[in-house]
Amino acid sequence: MRLGILTVALSMTVTTAVTAQTPTDAAAKSNAIAASFSKFKTLSKERRGVKKEKYIRVESAPAVVANPADYSGTYKVPDMQFQLDLRVNADGSFSGSGYEPLSENVKRTFTLRNGRIRGTLATATKVYANGATESFEGAFMNRSVYESPTDKGVTIFGFGTLTRPFELDGLTIDKLFYDRTQ
Repeated sequence: MRLGILTVALSMTVTTAVTAQTPTDAAAKSNAIAASFSKFKTLSKERRGVKKEKYIRVESAPAVVANPADYSGTYKVPDMQFQLDLRVNADGSFSGSGYEPLSENVKRTFTLRNGRIRGTLATATKVYANGATESFEGAFMNRSVYESPTDKGVTIFGFGTLTRPFELDGLTIDKLFYDRTQ
């Protein structure tokens, strides 16, 4: 029985990978990316009669706009040297440029070509100055942060992307959230 289920699952995976991306595929991918930016943590410690509590809840959801051109703007990762400048057309096509750090004092620039937005999912090809390319994919989302169970929270619009894991200041980072600054 398990072998049959595994075979069906593999068949579905191969079929999905071969077919063109449909709007529901784009929505599912956007939802998955947004979900990866959501988290909840609560911690309570009591020592010598003093109780300390920490609470954080982050909820992220795809941010749909009526006109894709409204996604145009400059996006930056706070406290890190990552930036995107996106120019989006009403039909969902886009171009852009940006930079990312190679080291503390060196930035690597790139352009985005063949950009396409389906729902809130953006896909393109990153082209670096040396001609190297890599795929680019992410989702536009609203990210809300709550610091207590009664906190009304702060919501920030931005762009989230999953990346190849890299280390920065001893931390392994596998996703980036770009706040829209302009």
